Amino acid sequence: MPYLLTDPLAATIVALIVGLCVGSFLNVVIHRLPKMLERSWAEQAAEIRNETPVPTATYNLWTPRSACPACGHAIGAFENVPVVSWLVLRGKCRACKAPISARYPFVEILGGVAAAGAVWYFGPTAKAVAASLFLWALIALTFIDADTQLLPDDITLPLVWGGLLANLFGLFVPLADAVIGAMAGYLVLWTVYWLFKLIRGKEGMGYGDFKLLAALGAWLGWKLLPLIVLMSSVVGAVLGILLIVFRRRDNATPMPFGPYLAIAGAIALFAGPALMRLWFP
Repeated sequence: MPYLLTDPLAATIVALIVGLCVGSFLNVVIHRLPKMLERSWAEQAAEIRNETPVPTATYNLWTPRSACPACGHAIGAFENVPVVSWLVLRGKCRACKAPISARYPFVEILGGVAAAGAVWYFGPTAKAVAASLFLWALIALTFIDADTQLLPDDITLPLVWGGLLANLFGLFVPLADAVIGAMAGYLVLWTVYWLFKLIRGKEGMGYGDFKLLAALGAWLGWKLLPLIVLMSSVVGAVLGILLIVFRRRDNATPMPFGPYLAIAGAIALFAGPALMRLWFP
């Protein structure tokens, strides 16, 4: 069907559907990847202590089959249709009626909107495909960091290399800008980290944040890094205040910085040059 590659609306609709399905998989990644890392760390710690690791059942992104955490009901194909199944089931498990978090369809919608937005903005091109992959990775990192305050190397490092690979073909910025962006992105937050630690005597962020900003620099180039850092700080301040006011969150409670970087990176992907001209004339 060649028109899918030439008609912007048709391509956007296809991207939306594909993105919804990818969003469903992102829910699995968000839930399982931190648990997989914990198992891996436990096995490594046992080896260091010369202990025999306790045998465990296979657990990865594919096995075991998704099931209700409340009753263990295996989720069938018709219960796993993005967004639609959640609406049909009214946000409850079909077997035990336990509530299913609205975050699941929300992540699916984000995955769909991300892909549709990329295709609508960049056209049905390789650039749109790359942008979709970039945005999907940011979605996964946002929710993992919000849940666990972890930004897994399993996502951040491939994201760095993915940005360099995309810009090897000049999809977003020249390769030199991408390489400098990756280096500068890491070094900027690394420097902030050590200055904060020397002054306050404690850590203000994790190494995963360095790698995420390096990835954003690899994708979007060094010229957008000041904008990304500024926007992430503004977003973090606004959301932090809202959490303190409406959720009574203690302002001394550590807050992950990764989601704010991810949101700023997504905004910069679409509006970065325009915002740079506006904010840094």
